[in-house]
Parts: sequence; structure tokens; C-alpha cells
Amino acid sequence: MDWYSTVFELIDMRSFSNLWFWIALAVAWSSASHWVLGVPFDMVSRARRKGGQAAEDLTDLLRINTTRLLYIADEAGLWVIASGTFFLTGFAVLGWVYWVEIAQALFLLGFPMSLVSLLSVYTARALHEKDHDLDAVYKRLGRHRLIVQGIGMVSIFVTAMWGMYMNLSVGVLGG
Repeated sequence: MDWYSTVFELIDMRSFSNLWFWIALAVAWSSASHWVLGVPFDMVSRARRKGGQAAEDLTDLLRINTTRLLYIADEAGLWVIASGTFFLTGFAVLGWVYWVEIAQALFLLGFPMSLVSLLSVYTARALHEKDHDLDAVYKRLGRHRLIVQGIGMVSIFVTAMWGMYMNLSVGVLGG
């Protein structure tokens, strides 16, 4: 037995049985839920509670991030959507036509994140197009976070169910 097969027996390279995939999935959704349009949600909560300088900091950071996000969407949005669609379609075909497990895992991670990206552009445009009072901004950011958390829960559930199915169908010995 050579060292190459020993390493690959020690570290399971299949996606759904790999602990690192599940850690990456948890970190991705935790980050997506915590950072609302590039603003940490604890900053939104602090601005809502205390007002004053915290609210000014929030509006400044939100203005910077929404302007940046909308600039990217307006200038390169078509290319970003085209390349994202290309990769997601490639992952879907590789994953479910050719049964490449890493492609399935990347699709199950990437597709819901693309929905979050579209939602972020929508929310940024809604905040940027007309002036809102702070209560409306807090409400919109809270709603955005709630929708992201809903997408995340459904995504984690579907990924976990599919991962368990793949792990059970492959078997313990990989056969």
C-alpha cells in the first residue's frame, strides 16, 4: 500500500462525509446571516437601541456598501449573472448527470447563495432609490436578514438530507 492511498483512506475526499464541507456550510450561512448588505447585524441592533452616533455609523456604512453593490450590479451584473449561471449549470450537470459528489456539494452551496446575492441587490436598490427614515431601514434590514435565514434553513435541510442519502447509498466502504 503506497502513501497516496493511505492518505486518501485517512482523509475521506467525498464531500458529504467530509467534516470540512459541513464546517464550510455552517460558516457560509452564519456569515450570510450576520452580514446584512455588508453591515454586521449587531451594528443594526445597536443603532436601533442607542441611536445617535451608532445610527450615523450604520447609515454611512450602509450607504457605502449599497452604492458599491449597485455599482457592481450595474457595471458588471450581466457578466456576473452569466458566469454564475455557467458555473451553477456546470455543477448541476456534473453533479446529477455524471454523479460527481463535489459538484453536487458546490451546487447545493452555491445556488442558495446566488439567491441571497440577488436578494441583496434587490434590497440595496430599494434602500438606494428613495430616502427612508431609520425605522424603515431597520425594518427592511431585519426582513432581509429573516429571508436570508429562511433560505439558509431550507438550504441546510436540503443539503443535509441529500448528504445523508449520498452517505447511505455509497456505504461505509465506498462501494
